[in-house]
Amino acid sequence: MSRIIAVSNRVPVGGKSSGGLAVGVLAALEEYGGVWFGWNGEIVDGDMPDPEIERRGRVTYATLPLNRQDFDDYYNGFSNNILWPLFHFQLGVFSYDRRQFEAYCRVNALFARKLAPLIEPGDLIWVHDYHLILLASELRRAGIEQPIGFFLHVPFPGVDVLRALPPYQAMLRGLCAYDVVGFQTQRDLRSFEENIAQQDFGDAMLADRRVGSKGCDVHADVFPIGIDVAGIKRLAQEAVGTPPIARMADSLHGRQLVIGVDRLDYSKGLPERFRAYERLLEQNTDLRGELVFMQIAPPSRTGVRAYVEIREELEQTAGNINGRYAEMDWMPIRYLNRKYSRRTLMGLLRIARVAVVTPLRDGMNLVAKEYVAAQDPENPGALVLSTLAGAARELDDATLVNPYDIEDVSEGIMQAIAMPLAERRERHRAMIEALERNDITRWRTRFVDALSGC
Repeated sequence: MSRIIAVSNRVPVGGKSSGGLAVGVLAALEEYGGVWFGWNGEIVDGDMPDPEIERRGRVTYATLPLNRQDFDDYYNGFSNNILWPLFHFQLGVFSYDRRQFEAYCRVNALFARKLAPLIEPGDLIWVHDYHLILLASELRRAGIEQPIGFFLHVPFPGVDVLRALPPYQAMLRGLCAYDVVGFQTQRDLRSFEENIAQQDFGDAMLADRRVGSKGCDVHADVFPIGIDVAGIKRLAQEAVGTPPIARMADSLHGRQLVIGVDRLDYSKGLPERFRAYERLLEQNTDLRGELVFMQIAPPSRTGVRAYVEIREELEQTAGNINGRYAEMDWMPIRYLNRKYSRRTLMGLLRIARVAVVTPLRDGMNLVAKEYVAAQDPENPGALVLSTLAGAARELDDATLVNPYDIEDVSEGIMQAIAMPLAERRERHRAMIEALERNDITRWRTRFVDALSGC
């Protein structure tokens, strides 16, 4: 089997991250051998040096820092201030700057130039996410002929949304330089097809999912990312007996825990979620003092103004709700703006009676899947899930809600709280079966097989 060359904007140092991308990519690299290439999280003032090489078993980590200006313009700028809101349909946050697009092109070219010497004949190259859409075209310019695949972890916008981006054609051409392009859902694939169909370099999709003729010949398909179901079950069970989870459970004093776990981001629908919980307390006086809503939202992208604003809004909203409803022995919202270990998070998910996962748009959302896997099958909790999360395509036995509809989310939480045990068990069984059919192993093997077929 060929080596895998995995490329992502950020490489977890030592591969210690346990997020969905890291688990799947690391498993592929350990099975086939290969290289994980990308940014190490460091920022320097000078030019980008050659990659620092670290070998661990069959996996070689090749990482490099970003120039400070490139970090500002490529990462905080084009990637996270332009592409991220655009791909999540948040045009109110979108703000285009041509200088930032030039930095994006420059960093993709630099990555290609630094990566090319590490590629060997027979390697398969697997590129991840919106930061590196132009990498394949740059690698082709560098003479790399090996199969190159791309997986987009976030949603792909429709024609009218994508055209708000001035260089949208350049981005579509960049995707057409790949041999395989993977998406989370059929909705994302259709958006890609429609965008390509309206360009001079592509027309209709053919039966074998190849974008036809006029300069675009790419195998595009759906590869929904999964989780390590057995691993999460085990971790959640182990975590319940740890001191942090035991203390948390004791602090509830018999109350039911409603939980949200999200990176602090305007696409996650957190202000709307807080207002839905407030509406729940407003309309159901019997629930006051009986529920605790814990929202964990560690900060991210602190250099982007929109993230500072969402943090301020959430702090104010949580304070208003607590000020309105709190009692001397009860706080309705526990808003925690910090990181916790994965073990602790899985333990919290296991003891939560309800999980509320209501992004305004999400490629997949693995927290929804992790919550289901973490539950005790004899007494499982209930999942309230946004219809606009990719996970809703698989977890249709969750309580599905429109995250923009405060009443709908409030009613969904109420339905989840009141759900009988027999119904919770049946829904949980169906969702676990869906997760096991399409776990993290199936995701990576399907994509690698498709790329090998090239």
